[in-house]
Amino acid sequence: MAKAENKTQPTAQTPAEFIDQIDHPVRKADAKRLLEIFGETTSLAPRMWGPAIIGYGRYAYKYESGREGDFLMTGFSPRKANLSIYILPGYLDLEDKLARLGKHKVGKSCLYINKLADIDEDVLAEIIDHGVQYMRARYETWEE
Repeated sequence: MAKAENKTQPTAQTPAEFIDQIDHPVRKADAKRLLEIFGETTSLAPRMWGPAIIGYGRYAYKYESGREGDFLMTGFSPRKANLSIYILPGYLDLEDKLARLGKHKVGKSCLYINKLADIDEDVLAEIIDHGVQYMRARYETWEE
């Protein structure tokens, strides 16, 4: 099966341009801080994916169905309701880190945080690093 185009693709907009457009002052400040945390933790350059996701790195995937493509390795989105942190392997085996993180909710591959003041940023960096190391060990990955 040929590679299918994902709906969410890299764009020409810069993460800084995107963040500058955020109206909410706390969400904007948190997004700027997340740029720093992700940059320091991953050593990867940020890139916009679609209109609202700031992603780091890429990985190639292939499902059992034969569908294949590539997507960001990790990233975040400063949504109106919360900060969405994308940790692509999900949160298996992270119970100890999540217990130390602070106030959050977890989806399949998303960590939802209301504001950075609610969490321990060092633990967030541990979670991000765990996700990136997992992706590098199991998939073909590359930088932009």
